Parts: sequence; structure tokens; C-alpha cells
Amino acid sequence: MSEFNEFIDLTYSIKDRALLEDFLIGITTPKERLELVQRIKIMKRLIAGDPQQQIASDLGVGIATITRGSKELSQGRFKVLKELA
Repeated sequence: MSEFNEFIDLTYSIKDRALLEDFLIGITTPKERLELVQRIKIMKRLIAGDPQQQIASDLGVGIATITRGSKELSQGRFKVLKELA
């Protein structure tokens, strides 16, 4: 099993929201948490059909970041965000 799969299994096993939050805060820096939130915002906007240039401008990120997210969407990732949209 890869180390990343071990991480997935561990986070998946944490059913209590407070415990999961504590774990994620413990293994990430404040900057990393902000970056994760930013990526989710980007993906939600892409799923909503917002123009890439507008997303980049609104969120203050480079167009390459938006393009990378768009590529991941085209590969079928972020199904959970699509289901919640």
C-alpha cells in the first residue's frame, strides 16, 4: 500500500468531525489550509461554468492554476463537488 493510500485510509476512518478537524489542523500549516480552501473554490467555480479568466481575477491566482484545475475536471476528478453542486 502506498503512503498516500495510508493517508486516505486514515482520514476516511475518522468519522468524528471534531477529530478530523483536529487531525487536519495538526498536519497542515495555516497557509496549506488556505491553499486547500482556495482550490475548492476554484473547482466549484469551474463546475459552475465561470470563465477561467474571471476566476483567476476574482481569486487572485494565476491562470495556470485555473487551467490545472480544469484539466483535473476533464479527467473526471472532483465528482463529490459535482454531486454537491
